[in-house]
Amino acid sequence: MQTFPVFTVVIIFFVVIFLMNAIRILREYERGVVFRLGRLIGNGGVKGPGLILLIPIIDKMVKVSLRTVVMDVPPQDVITQDNVSIKVNAVVYFRVIEPQNAIVQVENYLQATSQLSQTTLRSVLGQSELDDLLSQREKINQKLQQIIDAHTESWGIKVSNVEVKQIDLPQEMQRAMAKQAEAERERRSKVIAAEGEYQASQRLADASKILSEQPSALTLRYLQTLREIATEKNSTTIFPIPIELLKVFLEPRKSG
Repeated sequence: MQTFPVFTVVIIFFVVIFLMNAIRILREYERGVVFRLGRLIGNGGVKGPGLILLIPIIDKMVKVSLRTVVMDVPPQDVITQDNVSIKVNAVVYFRVIEPQNAIVQVENYLQATSQLSQTTLRSVLGQSELDDLLSQREKINQKLQQIIDAHTESWGIKVSNVEVKQIDLPQEMQRAMAKQAEAERERRSKVIAAEGEYQASQRLADASKILSEQPSALTLRYLQTLREIATEKNSTTIFPIPIELLKVFLEPRKSG
């Protein structure tokens, strides 16, 4: 009678251990790659999400997350095509789309993707000039994404986006670019001022042409000027006389 409870407890203990090793629960964003005696089981060995039943000791499961991974690429020393030494870092967005390949085809897909991103960043930026890196950032990002994604496709990884975050320039290059930008701003201001002077002179020429063809317009402009002078609080008023008013007195003398 005393051995029966002990035997029952032992059985219950082994059953609990068995269930703990046999039952797995995977979240919606998780998948399990199951190996049975070292080989992938049917359907590519991918299970989940939900409740998963494994055979203890025989089955081994590796969890894989399907969520997008945001990976920082550490700063890389790059020499551009025009021999400028810069330091560049980036960020890579990717996710696993084929869990069995991410586990079987590569030992550590996170480390492999990080190393591939670093070498690709140095290679692509080393083939570009500094002006292109600063002005065509979107084009560089797209090229990086295409190259990295092509290499990780066999690993079951999809690279959705690559962004170059920061480009650190040497101090002397920063000073040279600042001088260049200042000279460019000064050139633009001079061009704008010259363009304004040209337009103003052209308008004045057009106005003088119209006034010479229409004497009445000149008289109206004269009266408007008198009105503006009258509104000012001046102690002395200069009264200009148009030359047209003097022609009446000058013409008889010329004829005589």
